[in-house]
Amino acid sequence: MIMAEQQKETQPAKQYRRRRRQPKEKQRETQTAGPNQPGTKSIATSVIVPLYNEEGSIPELADELKNVLGSMGAPYEIIFVDDGSTDGSYKLLRDLHRSNKRIKVIRLRKNYGKSAALSLGFQKATGDIVITLDADLQDDPAEIPALVKELKKGFDVVSGWKKRRRDPISKKIPSRLFNFTVRLFTGIKIHDFNCGLKAYRNEVIKKIKVYGELHRFIPVLAHWQGFSIGEKVVQHRRRKYGKTKFGVTRFLKGFLDFVTVIFTTRYAARPLHLFGAIGLVCFFTGFFIDAYLTIQWFLGNITLSNRPLLLAGFLLIIVGVQFFAIGLLGEMISRSQQVDDEYSIRDILD
Repeated sequence: MIMAEQQKETQPAKQYRRRRRQPKEKQRETQTAGPNQPGTKSIATSVIVPLYNEEGSIPELADELKNVLGSMGAPYEIIFVDDGSTDGSYKLLRDLHRSNKRIKVIRLRKNYGKSAALSLGFQKATGDIVITLDADLQDDPAEIPALVKELKKGFDVVSGWKKRRRDPISKKIPSRLFNFTVRLFTGIKIHDFNCGLKAYRNEVIKKIKVYGELHRFIPVLAHWQGFSIGEKVVQHRRRKYGKTKFGVTRFLKGFLDFVTVIFTTRYAARPLHLFGAIGLVCFFTGFFIDAYLTIQWFLGNITLSNRPLLLAGFLLIIVGVQFFAIGLLGEMISRSQQVDDEYSIRDILD
């Protein structure tokens, strides 16, 4: 009887000691885990590298990234997104992944473009801070700590500025014209929208949607979601391996994507403001033209049978009505497809 009571008294103490011992075991496992075993701690920095046929630069870039990120003293991951490379890029990436589990690889079946590669990388990234850079070694990984430091000043996005570009003039002039145009129409005061070296808070990349060729306009998309944008001068290096993917078709694609961004950021939720304004201008222009001609006809100053301007006035009135109708239809579609996450919320205090 006495022994049974003693067992009942000692049993809870044993259970209590087991519960207390559990965190120590977990802590010991974390301390003994190898450096290439992610998951033991939350990832602080994710680096996303989209690439296409860059087998010459991959080993050197991987070494630079490991050295820089390792010196920062926080858990990290490197995500290479192979955008359908036809050279030996994937073989090199596979070997890097086998030797270091912090290096992750996504391989696409065909070349979808940089925006698609970045979008997949954004979905995979788990770090509190996300860095993007190109794989051609023109973006210097040594700039990553400075970008992170700038981000911690309170910005949500920090874009690199290649103030001294190591590119031919055939790329410099179009780039300056592009940046000037985007800066003029968006009001965002940064100098290099197309720089591949950028730093983001994780909430930014999970909020914005990148498709087509919209990777150039990520700061614009983030700005219109209410995120703060900063800029940092970064070093730009000459290309060492391979050839540039820059082509004439990028001008046309860039212009069309710029129109897309302006429409989706400013008028997607209020299409009547755009189409209605165009419609009103056309309608009243045509109305005043025909009103003037009608008054002149009543006064006997002109005849209308040989006045093509009269037909132009009627055409403008019809076009104005059509634009206004398109705006109304757009409003109806916009209202019917509203979603709960339409607004970007920073904090909620209950």
